[in-house]
Amino acid sequence: MAGIGFASIFGLSFMFSKTALDYVTPVGLIAYRFLIAFVGFELLRLTGVIKVQIRKSNVKALFLVALFQPVLYFLFETYGLKQTSSSEAGMMIAIIPIFVAILGSVFLKEKPTFIQVLFILLSIAGIILIQAAKAGEGLFGNGSGFILLLLAVVSAACFNIASRKASFSANPYEVTYVMMLCGATTFNGIYLIQLGIQNRIGDYLTNLSSTKLILPLLYLGLVASIGGFFLVNYSLGKLPAHVSSVYSNLATIIAIVAGSVFMKEQLEYYHFIGAGMILIGVYGTVWFARHRAVRKI
Repeated sequence: MAGIGFASIFGLSFMFSKTALDYVTPVGLIAYRFLIAFVGFELLRLTGVIKVQIRKSNVKALFLVALFQPVLYFLFETYGLKQTSSSEAGMMIAIIPIFVAILGSVFLKEKPTFIQVLFILLSIAGIILIQAAKAGEGLFGNGSGFILLLLAVVSAACFNIASRKASFSANPYEVTYVMMLCGATTFNGIYLIQLGIQNRIGDYLTNLSSTKLILPLLYLGLVASIGGFFLVNYSLGKLPAHVSSVYSNLATIIAIVAGSVFMKEQLEYYHFIGAGMILIGVYGTVWFARHRAVRKI
């Protein structure tokens, strides 16, 4: 349920991000998103709704998680997107489960079975089919953009491994709290420096005067950042990394449906074929993981 939950939340976040980018730059969007997320999380902590206790023994593990996600991942993805198309980015992000499976088998000793690998590849192939059909042009024409997106993929895979390892000594609240703290600090610092260089420091507050920007920011900050990443960290505490990561492919289906329903974007035949491949791939990966666990018991 946590896997389906974060996939649904992140799938809808594409629509809200697209709306917000009409009013603020990509770095500004990320800065506001994590600022709102951290403030929201801090209020929950101060009011006693959640308990966060950072111990010296797991500080390194927690900050390693935050370094990979959101800091490195969002930096590489944001600047990679500026040099490539969204279709190229979509295809690159789709291969994250492959890297997670490889790194998980090396660092966590969680090896997917051969049949699980096939289902993971089927799910990834569904996303690539959709993105390739949408692209209609040569792939990865910009070398530096491709490298940045590849680094984003590696960062996301490393995050899955780091979060899985951190779950052995910290709860999902603590992992998510440190992620929001590092994200807010890093990206607001970068955004303020950019505004200062452009002599537009006043825009930091005036941007928030737009009511059309506030709703997307609240969703991205409170629902996607706090809720979505909490569910990611929760699922990584319960499932092998390669199983949890494959749920993220469901976000593509949610994004397609949301675009069709709310943005009136047209659905093509390849959307349905790709969505079917993704669903079968995710279901197969999870089913065989459960079947494997039952046999061990």
